[in-house]
Amino acid sequence: MQQIETLASLEGRALLKEIYRELRFDRQLGALSTLGQMWRICVHERELNRYIRRDITVLHPLGFLSGTSLWMQEIVNRYYFSSINSFVYFGAAILLTVIGVRRFTNEISDTVVIFSIGLEALLLIFMFLVMLFTPPEDSDLEITVPGAESEAEQLVREVGEISRDYADISVKLEKVGDTLEELVEKQHEMIASIRDVAQSLSMAVAPNPQLLETMKLTNDSLKIFTENLQQFSKAAAELQREEVELAVRRELEKIISFKTQLNGK
Repeated sequence: MQQIETLASLEGRALLKEIYRELRFDRQLGALSTLGQMWRICVHERELNRYIRRDITVLHPLGFLSGTSLWMQEIVNRYYFSSINSFVYFGAAILLTVIGVRRFTNEISDTVVIFSIGLEALLLIFMFLVMLFTPPEDSDLEITVPGAESEAEQLVREVGEISRDYADISVKLEKVGDTLEELVEKQHEMIASIRDVAQSLSMAVAPNPQLLETMKLTNDSLKIFTENLQQFSKAAAELQREEVELAVRRELEKIISFKTQLNGK
């Protein structure tokens, strides 16, 4: 029977890696089942023959705090950091999409925006905790090339680059939003100008009611003036006829008077 003092030693950490490969790949357990069993092994398991094909006993279990810390370092951080990082990216993508859509429409409520921000914050906090328990370099039992970057450092650098890209995208989205606002303002101004031109054209084609009323009054005045002119023409004709009759009567009187004088002689 093989005995080890504690799983926190280099030998114990190497054994944890071997047990994980046994459970995950040889026995084909699910990710959650593997995580649960590995946590139980790190915290309080003594006899490990149920998990590996060797008879191994742990003399001093680590307990809840130390065992959980070891589990975070050797299992969660080593084998699930990429998955957690992917969820963080996914949450950031959701947050950027919600904020971008909210900038151009009111269909997205404040609750959805707050929920997206809270989700991304929780994912970042969880990623912070996972990165906080990054295993020390002296616990890495694999042979590494001097000067080569560790996987965690590469992932941290990638996270920094992606964060910088997100910041650039946010700045560009703000510029696009400002440009769209300027276009909307110019569009409103053009619509107002077109409305004024259309109103002027409509007034030119169809006069306003005041002009129509004035034209009606003018027509009525012209009608009255025409009637008065006709009456004046009739009166002038009658007057002229009376003057002609008077002149004819005078001429007749002269003729009669002349004939009377001739007859008297």
